[in-house]
Amino acid sequence: MINAGELRAGTTVERNGQLLEVLSFEHKKLGRGTAVVRTRLRNVDTGAVTEETFRPEERFPVARIEKVEVQYLYRDGDQHVVMDTNTFEQLTLSAEQFQQTSRYVRESDTIYLLRHEDRILGVEAPITVVLEVTATDPGFKGDTATGTFKPATLETGLVVDVPLFVAVGDKLKVDTRTGRYLERAQ
Repeated sequence: MINAGELRAGTTVERNGQLLEVLSFEHKKLGRGTAVVRTRLRNVDTGAVTEETFRPEERFPVARIEKVEVQYLYRDGDQHVVMDTNTFEQLTLSAEQFQQTSRYVRESDTIYLLRHEDRILGVEAPITVVLEVTATDPGFKGDTATGTFKPATLETGLVVDVPLFVAVGDKLKVDTRTGRYLERAQ
């Protein structure tokens, strides 16, 4: 059990038989009154986002989300096939379970399968990935002095803003949480 005052972004709790992920929280003290915790919660099953307010002493059971390392094998229409690297079991996931992860993942990349009890919730990409630039405007000598950006298409189809010196064929490190360019990879 966890108190509402201990909720943090990324925590998943059970409430009324539903799994809710905390997207954001704010602890407020209201003048002479009691403190409250304002939260934005996302229903893991439906994706619906709600804003709710709780007293800090309210308690919730914490949902145990298991992260299993899997390898992305291939896409089969709207389905995605992954393999558990420990048991070599192949699992088929729907497009909803794969969510935004497909923008960052290539075949044979390692990702994490999220499970609650025996139910698959979805997948999670590593925090950073290295992807190759397949299309962008050419850079010119001296383009390193300014802080301007241009769009670049990466091998998975993801489009990110990159500095002017980045060229086709460069490998870039991208943050999967924000979808932003971090640096050129070695």
